[in-house]
Amino acid sequence: MSETAVATAGALETRGIEQVPDHERTARVRGLLPTWVGANISVLLLTMGASLVVTYRLGFWQALIVAACAPVVSYGLVGLIGIAGKRGGAPGMALSRAVFGQRGNLLPGALIWVARWGWETINAVTGAYALLSVLDILFGVRANPLLDLVTLLAFVVATFAISGLGINAVQRCNKYAACLFGAFSVLVLGHLVADTDWSAVFGRSGGPAAAVITGTGLIAAGGVSWIPTAPDFTRYLPRTASAKGIVGVTVGGAALVVLPMVLMGAVMAVATPDLAAAADPVAFLGEILPTWIAVPYLLIALVGMLLINAMSMYSAGFTAQTLGFRVPRHWAVSVNAVISLVLGGVLMLAATSFLGSFTAFLSLLAVAFSAWVGVFGADMLRRREYDGAALADTGRTSAYWYRGGFSPAAVTAWAAGLAAGLLFTTSNWFTGPLAGNNVVGEYGLGWVATIVLSGLLYAVLPKPAVTVPAERGEDPEPLAV
Repeated sequence: MSETAVATAGALETRGIEQVPDHERTARVRGLLPTWVGANISVLLLTMGASLVVTYRLGFWQALIVAACAPVVSYGLVGLIGIAGKRGGAPGMALSRAVFGQRGNLLPGALIWVARWGWETINAVTGAYALLSVLDILFGVRANPLLDLVTLLAFVVATFAISGLGINAVQRCNKYAACLFGAFSVLVLGHLVADTDWSAVFGRSGGPAAAVITGTGLIAAGGVSWIPTAPDFTRYLPRTASAKGIVGVTVGGAALVVLPMVLMGAVMAVATPDLAAAADPVAFLGEILPTWIAVPYLLIALVGMLLINAMSMYSAGFTAQTLGFRVPRHWAVSVNAVISLVLGGVLMLAATSFLGSFTAFLSLLAVAFSAWVGVFGADMLRRREYDGAALADTGRTSAYWYRGGFSPAAVTAWAAGLAAGLLFTTSNWFTGPLAGNNVVGEYGLGWVATIVLSGLLYAVLPKPAVTVPAERGEDPEPLAV
């Protein structure tokens, strides 16, 4: 996103979940590119790419198909939901009040907020591991429980500082991090090209088609976690911003990172198959890469993880405000910071397989977010405007009060979709009763079923009429995507 009129670049953003006035909405669509590049600067993509080879037994060309399709699927949805941000000028979970009702929105809002704790915890732990790896490579300092917690604390504090400043600070950091990460990724790629036994890479036999579909869902699940927050980063776009452009730039920014990172992980796994099962998802880089590449790459990856978590906590602050926390956004962010610190400490000290925990979490995270996506996305087909006054009015006088503060259609569809998705989901932590003996469960498509079922159910259930803000009676733009 380009510079906004919130405040001078880098200054503390004070705007919360209220609708952004039109005169402040001066951002440009092309400014979204570093946002979604930065949202994927994560060495976890290397680990996930490795799992395609080690766990799913895919060949190189199959891994390429997965790496190309996953960002199109997940970030295509991110871009589509992001259109709501330029229509309504408010964060995603604030706009969600128009769909679920002022009280009904508390149900998906609370679940998404809790699920985001886990996402931020995973990122914080990965960032702490990156710092530990640098200390080991440069100074021979071995990890221990106390040092684990110290590095985790340092990471969480830095994340809170960036996210607390607001969107200008996050976006400015993303621009520089994207350029640095891209440059060093080229160096890593060059090293792999020169040092890899390509006959072993291309000589691997391929896996079944079902594994390709499951692997695509695994990589796409990370992108799904950004869908409810997409409007948070488009709310400063003018109402006339191109919907096609929002989707295209979002997918393009993510693909610029996801595609090469997943492929590099798949190639690395041929020489280091233990990568996919390591308790530490980062330390392998010090073993595979020469020090002069590994250290700066890990440091840049550390910055990337900081920015990913900063973006997540930035949006989590808005979610907390929609749940009724009557505090400024940067103070709401502190709640997530403390939670990710506590949960991160537990994960670093207790988990035996990082990837196993991460994969199990992703499968449940995707379903938790997808139920909201199905309902909200279906509602976007009928709603082109959001009433800022009604969004802010949480009482009975709000146009979005509906029946006792609930939209029966939205809440019913969300609950049914969520339940169905869990029935078809398989993970190390939870396996639904319908997860076997059918394509949806066996191919890891529980989150897709969640989106489809919740969206279709919402579309057919009777809903309250859409109210158009009195001050904007003109016909809105069509959904051009």
